[in-house]
Amino acid sequence: MEIDFKDIKVIGFDADDTLWVNETYFRETEERFAELLEGYETKNKVDQELFKMEMDNLGLYGYGVKGFMLSMIESALDLSNNKIPQETILEILSLGKKMISHPVELLDGVEEVLSKLVNKYRLIVLTKGDLLDQERKLEKSGISKYFHHVEVLSDKKESNYKNLLEHLEIDVREFLMIGNSLKSDVLPILNIGANAVHVPFHTTWAHEMVTEVEQVNNHLKLNSLKDILKYLDN
Repeated sequence: MEIDFKDIKVIGFDADDTLWVNETYFRETEERFAELLEGYETKNKVDQELFKMEMDNLGLYGYGVKGFMLSMIESALDLSNNKIPQETILEILSLGKKMISHPVELLDGVEEVLSKLVNKYRLIVLTKGDLLDQERKLEKSGISKYFHHVEVLSDKKESNYKNLLEHLEIDVREFLMIGNSLKSDVLPILNIGANAVHVPFHTTWAHEMVTEVEQVNNHLKLNSLKDILKYLDN
């Protein structure tokens, strides 16, 4: 596939699992949550019910750690038939707070890539999640200086991207989105006529999975974010 990014002027970066580690901490917390509930259900059942609860609550709480915490508490109450001890609820809250306060771990090559592109392109962050949490992570990361704009979206659908690009007066033909999720960072971007690069992370949330039918070939897939420097002027 021939790759031509000569018209690109603005590059959008997803944050979680594109700039820094995120999903790994959710999986670790799910493991601990299943251990707390082992007296009530099997790990597999706990995992299934927690995911179902997250999906049921997504429209209410949105994405992020806080909604995840509330879903864990609600799942614990359901799975224990409202018999879960107060101490366990406190432990679940503690798990969530630990996730929020976790140090930010930049992925390999992130600062190198940003430092080389910032003088040539307008760089922006386009991410989902809780506004306060994402702002906190960006501040902790030490890379906020590279970005002209940061946007925390309630979702990443075609309409979200279209509205934002129009608001920022960005031509879709001049925009490139880089992210780890085909569902959130690639497919909707291609559907509005912009460009997208997929940099997979080793762990993907089930909600971000796409079916084989949805797989697309007209985008660039890279093993590492650093590889994007081969395709862009810097």
